[in-house]
Amino acid sequence: MTEQTQSDLNTRMRMSAHDQTTSTLKIMLFFTVMMVTMPIFLYFVSKYVLETVFLMSSAYIYSAGVAVLTVHVILALFLYVAWHEDSPSKQVKAD
Repeated sequence: MTEQTQSDLNTRMRMSAHDQTTSTLKIMLFFTVMMVTMPIFLYFVSKYVLETVFLMSSAYIYSAGVAVLTVHVILALFLYVAWHEDSPSKQVKAD
């Protein structure tokens, strides 16, 4: 292997590692924002709907349940994405 080819290979490997790190950070940031905002938002929305539309006096209990369920759904989605992030793509060899 020539020195130029080795240098090109090293550069491509560094760029690939950088792209993978950037992708991972974007995914982590997305799920972090979702974990902070969605349960709080859905708590207040569900509390408002249960109190005004359904006239429930204990709406805060059910709203808390909605928030907890939201956290579990976000965690499950994160695990799914993390599990399938590095799965190798199947390449079919054409003969």
